[in-house]
Amino acid sequence: MNKINGYTEEEARGLVKYVCDERKAGATLSGIFASYAKKTGRAKGSVRNYYYALLRSSGDNRVKEMLDGTGLKAEKIVQFSDDETDKILRAIITQKSKGVSVRRAVLNLSHGDDKLMLRYQNKYRNVLSKQPERIEKLMRECGIDDGDGARKRLEEEINGLYDRLAESLKEENKKLAAVIKKLTDENALLKLQIKNSY
Repeated sequence: MNKINGYTEEEARGLVKYVCDERKAGATLSGIFASYAKKTGRAKGSVRNYYYALLRSSGDNRVKEMLDGTGLKAEKIVQFSDDETDKILRAIITQKSKGVSVRRAVLNLSHGDDKLMLRYQNKYRNVLSKQPERIEKLMRECGIDDGDGARKRLEEEINGLYDRLAESLKEENKKLAAVIKKLTDENALLKLQIKNSY
């Protein structure tokens, strides 16, 4: 069975029909992806990614025939400029430094726009994996610790706590040893008294 980007041709046709029907009913693409994902047991993001990959499969005649007359098309992706990228990254980094997750940060920045949120998240992850030095530079510019300093402080705190606990346990062991010796001596005296009383 020939597949189209991982779906069977039947599944691809089913998705196209579902999207067309739901669009005619006035549903948003985000809602359509969510409902289709629920219906098929796939992840919403996976459905969305497949949908756009399908629309961009212009070299596949089966896809051309499947999409013919549907009016479905992928919008052209407008790349972020370097300045826009740095602005986005600074905003995400700043929120992350306050304990906010990347997902929450991009949601805040996109004001709930799913498409924009995904673009921000993808841009951050892409730069993080391919240009980590860019993230580090922006963190320094924002006056944010890159994590090594924080990790080092945490290790020092943990080591200090361990040393204090170890010292406390040593003192406690000395006290317990003294109590045990005292009880052992008292026990020996009691045994001696009992023996002598017979």
